[in-house]
Amino acid sequence: MIGAPPVVDTPPTSRERRLGLRPALKALALFVGLAVAHTWPLASAPGTLSRNDTADTVLHEWILAWVAHQIVRNPLHLFDANIFFPEPDTLAYSDHLFVQSLLGAPLLWAGASPVLVHNLVLLAGLTLTGWVTCLVVTRWTGVWIAGIISGCLVAFNAFTLTRLPQLQDLHLEFFPLCLSALDRLLRSPRTRHALELCLWFVLQALTGTYLMVFTSIALVAAVLARPREWMGSQFRRVVPRLVLAGALATLLLAPFLVPYYRASETVGLGRSLDDTLRYSAEITDYLVAPGTLHFEWLGWGKRFWAGDALFPGITALVLAIVGAFGWRDPRVRMLRVIALVAFALSFGPAFPPYRVLYQVFPLLTGIRGAVRFGQIVLAAIGILAGFGVAAMVYRLRPRLAVPLAAACLIATNLEALRAPLYYSSYSGVPPVYDTLNDISRNAVLAFFPFYGPAQFHQNASFMLVSAKYGFPRMLNGYSGFKPASYYEAVEKLAPFPDAGSIQFLRDQGVTVVLVDGRNMRAGSLANLEKFPELTLIKTDGNLRIYLLSRSTS
Repeated sequence: MIGAPPVVDTPPTSRERRLGLRPALKALALFVGLAVAHTWPLASAPGTLSRNDTADTVLHEWILAWVAHQIVRNPLHLFDANIFFPEPDTLAYSDHLFVQSLLGAPLLWAGASPVLVHNLVLLAGLTLTGWVTCLVVTRWTGVWIAGIISGCLVAFNAFTLTRLPQLQDLHLEFFPLCLSALDRLLRSPRTRHALELCLWFVLQALTGTYLMVFTSIALVAAVLARPREWMGSQFRRVVPRLVLAGALATLLLAPFLVPYYRASETVGLGRSLDDTLRYSAEITDYLVAPGTLHFEWLGWGKRFWAGDALFPGITALVLAIVGAFGWRDPRVRMLRVIALVAFALSFGPAFPPYRVLYQVFPLLTGIRGAVRFGQIVLAAIGILAGFGVAAMVYRLRPRLAVPLAAACLIATNLEALRAPLYYSSYSGVPPVYDTLNDISRNAVLAFFPFYGPAQFHQNASFMLVSAKYGFPRMLNGYSGFKPASYYEAVEKLAPFPDAGSIQFLRDQGVTVVLVDGRNMRAGSLANLEKFPELTLIKTDGNLRIYLLSRSTS
């Protein structure tokens, strides 16, 4: 069997090294460079390049800006966002991105645009995920190149590099720290280790709902994979501290979970098993390799492309197999179990135990894309690959191990590389909207066209406008869910402008009406002049901004 000297259910050995500051900072610089390379040319113009051609990117830019805005003004109403007025808890219709928002908040407070901040937070997510994974694996194995390769595989893989519009998927930096804290708690049951586990889990949970659920399940699987360390004589020392970590994490997360519960009661945030089945993995998803090498040059990587990419990479698979079977270490066993459990659950209801878990674990009912469990599979494989590299380093002579490890590092990044990537150009909010600066902060806005369900995503651009002008309340909105009032507004406003639609706007408290002439019917634009309730205050020849009076008198 290929492998390093075994580490079998013992306290940390001398191989579990302390990491010096200088090499850690060098590793950080490396991952900054790799994040820039894998997303190129984003870093060349982060304020103007974007994926704003996708509504989810715009949604996440708005979320970052909203949280930064509200957290210093009225944090108790953080979830009462300005969209879908007058509905409460509208931030809960999507991920709150609390950690990502706090990362970007200083820049937003300084006046940076949401697009620039989003792009920098995106780069930070990839950088931190790779760097933190590197530090944890290096500490576990004692081999820096092992940590670096693991960091590359966890941060830059088929999943993350095809999910750039989904900011919540790019911040997995606390997941390795959760595993490290759990490992410490199992090896040395102390209250401080339980508190450490709680801290890292809470931070990971606050990056996104999916990762909160996935990390929870991964940690349970990890505990079950190591029964020797918590059963028998160790039960009284370990289990109460695990319970403490879980209870404290629940308490800390409660202020963020309660709004989702309230929104679920009114909007219905749960996903049916049939819905989940449509967004579950197929075995072929694990064969989709979107990197240029496999996808374009060799050609086989695109054969199974159907929207989800989960191929770990040939180098990663070989190294992970060596790591999985070349070490007798409880952490390796833990990672094997996590990979298997996440792989099985990625198939959703097609894997029968998923249906049981759906009934007993309420948070799973909010998961539609079970395929995204694949991210945890890739993370576990990436960390196992680090153990494989370390086994190779310990087994081979340095003159062979060093160039071979360097070749593995190049190969892992070459397999994943997709750059240069496509980005659209963002030129900012048109200056005609500056007139909103002169309008009362109590104003309620309605943008037209008022897009219906078939064009729901078109509403996202209006939200970015609101972010620049202090987040005035607005009838429009875009998110993962739609309230019943949205469907009512679509129906009532379909004939706009007419007497009925204008009265509906008044009834909703709307005071400002913004009309995009390019996307309105010509007859509708002409009819606007027939209603004295609408007072034109600004136009650039296309966009028209009207004040809506409370009455016709």
